[in-house]
Amino acid sequence: MATDAAAGPRHAVAGDLELLFLGTGTSAGVPMIGCDCATCTSNNPRDNRTRCSVVITYASPAGGATSVLVDTAPELRVQAIANNLRRVDALVFTHAHADHLMGLDDVRRFNSIRGGPLDVWADEATHAVLSKVFTYAFREPDPDSALYRPHLVPRVIDGPFEIGGRAWSPILLIHGDMPVLGYRVGPLAYCTDVSEIPPASLELLRGLDVLVLDALQFRKHPTHFTIEEALAVVAELRPRRTYFTHMSHGVMHARDEVNLPDGVHFAYDGLRVTAAGG
Repeated sequence: MATDAAAGPRHAVAGDLELLFLGTGTSAGVPMIGCDCATCTSNNPRDNRTRCSVVITYASPAGGATSVLVDTAPELRVQAIANNLRRVDALVFTHAHADHLMGLDDVRRFNSIRGGPLDVWADEATHAVLSKVFTYAFREPDPDSALYRPHLVPRVIDGPFEIGGRAWSPILLIHGDMPVLGYRVGPLAYCTDVSEIPPASLELLRGLDVLVLDALQFRKHPTHFTIEEALAVVAELRPRRTYFTHMSHGVMHARDEVNLPDGVHFAYDGLRVTAAGG
């Protein structure tokens, strides 16, 4: 079941997961600066795409809900306000490109709401970048200081890990010539920024209720799936539902979605999708 952001605050029912698309655009965003194409001048709000980030929320064994932010897009503050995002319990990163991490400073507000530090899960290569760009955020704060900044605890991904009592499985993906991570959480998988999925990773993506997959545009690109390439992956994996993300201005939502097969959709900023069970 898919619902709009207007549906209100996040919730999680036992066994279910909710994925909120904070942003669904490519690294330049849509509309692009200085572009007058049909997509960039569209009055359809689904053609207005901020940079990619999602929140995955699920029930915790101890009660309540756990909300995990995947990537911190440059527009994170705007995304959080637009979607009434009031709590984040942990962060997970796919890779260290600027469009996926430059909003990290904005998580300081979630530190304040939570009243403590946030775990940051990423592979070693991503942590190496984060620790250089946001050195201050990983230092233990002085309890006597009034400075308002993030307080983050690095957690290195070297295999499956757990957040809020739920298992997360990292999925190796290839983004041009760069290894990056997708993630599977029960019946849901999130795989942005990918141009190749190794055979072993394909096997980890079978039997899904919801697959979120990179589908940049119709023209060939060296570091991202085209729509055609993404559809070939869908035909191989046969998830129950698929949502394409990381789309450029080469994709116009209303014009192009009608040509997608049943069960495949273009995601859009503010879309909420529930994956049942798992």
